[in-house]
Amino acid sequence: MSRIGFKPVTFDSKIKITGKDDSIEVTGPLGTLSMKVHERIKYEIKDNQVTFSRINEWKSTKALHGLHRALLQNLIVGVTEGYTKRLEIVGIGYKAEMKNNYLLLHLGYSHSIAFLPPPEVKVEVPAPNQIVVSGIDKQLVGLVAAKIRSFRKPEPYKGKGIKYENEVIRRKQGKTQTK
Repeated sequence: MSRIGFKPVTFDSKIKITGKDDSIEVTGPLGTLSMKVHERIKYEIKDNQVTFSRINEWKSTKALHGLHRALLQNLIVGVTEGYTKRLEIVGIGYKAEMKNNYLLLHLGYSHSIAFLPPPEVKVEVPAPNQIVVSGIDKQLVGLVAAKIRSFRKPEPYKGKGIKYENEVIRRKQGKTQTK
């Protein structure tokens, strides 16, 4: 049984959390985020702490209990520090560049790929083989990074493609010549 849902979420005085019926809004130095709260989960905001409780002991309600606590914690970290995902491009001739607001990717296809990220997410290209995706919404940052990675996933023989910074690619052995 998980006990994450019972742990109170604490926040600083520079963060403002307001609750309206079935939603919670978190405002911090980097912006504002909000989340919906399921009707089987109740919350209470008191003394720089938010506590969650559940109305019954069903298995699905217990899962929602821990989920809501984790989601609120992610919102608080997002509006104070933000989230960043780093991607690396591996392969000869593979590169990325920013043109206007578009991310242009040259990945060995007969054409370039132009990707327009959502306005809430900031995409930077510090080097031709590096992409940095950052923003305050953890879910959206991860979604954009996964979408960019999907344009050319790393292949297992040479490792060419777009991968996360610390991702380990399991390599396969190529053909062996017999005599």
